[in-house]
Amino acid sequence: MAQITDHEAADIDRANASGKAPVVFVHGLWLLPSSWDRWRSMFEEAGYVALAPGWPDDPDTVEKAKEHPEVFAHKTVGQVADHFEDVIGKLGRKPAVVGHSFGGLLTQILAGRGCAAVSVAIDPAPFRGVLPLPISSLRSAAPVLGNPANRGRAVPLTYEQFRYGFANALGEDEAKSLYDEFAVPGSGEPIFQAAAANLNPWTEAKVDSKNPDRGPLLIISGELDHTVPWAVANASYKREKRNPGVTEIVEIKGRGQSLTIDNGWREVAGTALAFVERFVQP
Repeated sequence: MAQITDHEAADIDRANASGKAPVVFVHGLWLLPSSWDRWRSMFEEAGYVALAPGWPDDPDTVEKAKEHPEVFAHKTVGQVADHFEDVIGKLGRKPAVVGHSFGGLLTQILAGRGCAAVSVAIDPAPFRGVLPLPISSLRSAAPVLGNPANRGRAVPLTYEQFRYGFANALGEDEAKSLYDEFAVPGSGEPIFQAAAANLNPWTEAKVDSKNPDRGPLLIISGELDHTVPWAVANASYKREKRNPGVTEIVEIKGRGQSLTIDNGWREVAGTALAFVERFVQP
């Protein structure tokens, strides 16, 4: 299990000392914890205390990530989920958990382990039992899946690949700006794990969707998302709907995979915040 970093330990101490309800943000592939900075500010203004732990070995900045891309390699879904569970286990109270893309899958895994008081999964990557395979999802994953050797590598996206998978709903200038500001290499392993989840009964890309301790769950889907289209998000919702807890899904019109970091992030963050506020008071 990856060690909790000094920065993460400081955030845990700050959260526990605050007496406020914590919210843990979980980023996905090709982004860093800093992609949640504006969300953290919004949730803290609403009275919560916000934490954004990294995946194991995440660099502090995009610049460092591009200088040392090798640190992202070999990170599996199970390793990252265990790290976040370790962080959550040191909080004085069960947090709300909010995640995007593979962070959305991790959010559902953590909720299925009983780690979340309430959770929001935004354009979540698929897990075992989610069957749709839209063409746009396969095309978005092709930069990784196209070469089996990528399983053990850190894989950067070219601008064109980022434009298709993340920023297809944006203008050219904003897409380029987001690519320069946020995009980092990502571990190839989780993509292969998700792709083979329905073929591997021992996969780490699985969710205990029936756990009665899962808590309320909202799935947010971007209407124009190429990477996780509605068909995938809705299939995840249908699996999660078997849970006795509150399970909801909402589609944000005109938005793609970049919906947590682009010019419309505030609408998505507000939707997530309103759901969290229904079940956990700050």
